Amino acid sequence: MKSNIGLIGIGVMGENLSLNMESKGFSVSVYDLAKEKVEKFVNGRGADKKITGTYSPQELVNSLETPRKIMMMVQAGKAVDNVIDTLVPLLQEGDIIIDGGNSHFPDTTRRTKYLESKGLLFIGTGVSGGEEGALLGPSIMPGGSAKAWPTVKPIFQAIAAKVENGIPCCDWIGEEGAGHFVKMVHNGIEYGDMQLITEAYLIMRDLLGMTADEMHEVFKEWNEGELNSYLIEITRDILAFKNDDGKPLVDKILDTAGQKGTGKWTGIASLDLGIPLTLIGEAVYARCLSSIKDERVMASGILHGPEPKFDGDKKAFVEDIRKALFASKIVSYAQGYVLMRAAAQEYKWNLNYGGIALMWRGGCIIRSVFLGKIKDAFDKNPAITNLLLDPFFKEKIENSQDSWRRVVATAALNGIWIPAMSTALNYFDGYRTAKLPANLLQAQRDYFGAHLYERTDKPRGEYFHTNWTGKGGETTSSVYTA
Repeated sequence: MKSNIGLIGIGVMGENLSLNMESKGFSVSVYDLAKEKVEKFVNGRGADKKITGTYSPQELVNSLETPRKIMMMVQAGKAVDNVIDTLVPLLQEGDIIIDGGNSHFPDTTRRTKYLESKGLLFIGTGVSGGEEGALLGPSIMPGGSAKAWPTVKPIFQAIAAKVENGIPCCDWIGEEGAGHFVKMVHNGIEYGDMQLITEAYLIMRDLLGMTADEMHEVFKEWNEGELNSYLIEITRDILAFKNDDGKPLVDKILDTAGQKGTGKWTGIASLDLGIPLTLIGEAVYARCLSSIKDERVMASGILHGPEPKFDGDKKAFVEDIRKALFASKIVSYAQGYVLMRAAAQEYKWNLNYGGIALMWRGGCIIRSVFLGKIKDAFDKNPAITNLLLDPFFKEKIENSQDSWRRVVATAALNGIWIPAMSTALNYFDGYRTAKLPANLLQAQRDYFGAHLYERTDKPRGEYFHTNWTGKGGETTSSVYTA
């Protein structure tokens, strides 16, 4: 009996996805360059299940029904291309290769075109939810060769997380690199959510002097309201976790954060597309700043700011922090959706924005009740340009605004570092400002480089140059936006 699907890469994610597929009635063949991983898996967690170990790419291919479906769970980059190069000579027209890692979306576009030129099909899919999600139901975001979707759809939607009425957190995203682009934005939003939560923690710890146990109770309460989400939930649990000595483990963890690159890619994509993704950008830079630990320790003995001191109503200010966190979260998602819309226009993708929110409702790291409101917003107005304009989010921002400003101002006056909350507020203020100071900026550009400017008393698209000093000539630069 041939297996329904093959999987390459028997790491934690690969193992758990295989077990998930098998538990939903699919037979799976597995392969890994490290043969001992295959042996250990099929004789351990995969024993007595419809999971077949194979020990060469040819054996894997031979073990599969046609059209063959082979999913790679290997490290993004060169490793993916190496596996593809190995598989191509072994496959037949119509066979499907699936990349389930965190590949960069331009690579997925390139691979889709290459494999289609060989008569094969390719899917690049984001898979979110970590170890637990892979086993019990992740959020899955497939893109690539549209012809491949009907073949893999039954498997993907069976293993995906489910939300209301059994709706799977998986649907077709779009052509070429669309799936991995949406997964990249998901990860960028994840960066932003995590940074915002840590800033709330920092204010409570360094300004309000709260203990981990006290903060545990705060996050426990927050998780029962509109901030209910996976990341608030795990923060609640982390703050309650004790070391062997009975003290909070979180207090013993070194304050240097790692990153794998998807947040950085999101920031780069926003710059390429000209979209102000300020909150996610600050979240990436925050991790970079955390990494220079020794330098920060040295600087802390040389550079001095105000001594944090809070004399107000602590309970009321904790509520201010909650509202500031929620308002900032709205901005983060709003920016992420603006970026996806710009990418869809640039790359000619037909993205279902409400459907994407639904896919993120379960299984993934940023899953939260909040996402249902995003789906509602796009259901009501599919053409909405910014979530801040949706009536629900507009009302939430307005109800949170005083608290948001108090938190940012109080943190600044006390020298508390909250880059994400601050930039979220600045974006909100910039977006709602009808006249920004870019008129002066354009005058400066024209002064030193003859870059031209438009006028408020003339039609858009008509450009002017001024000889500001009387010494310049009439030659002007061409008008372009890089």
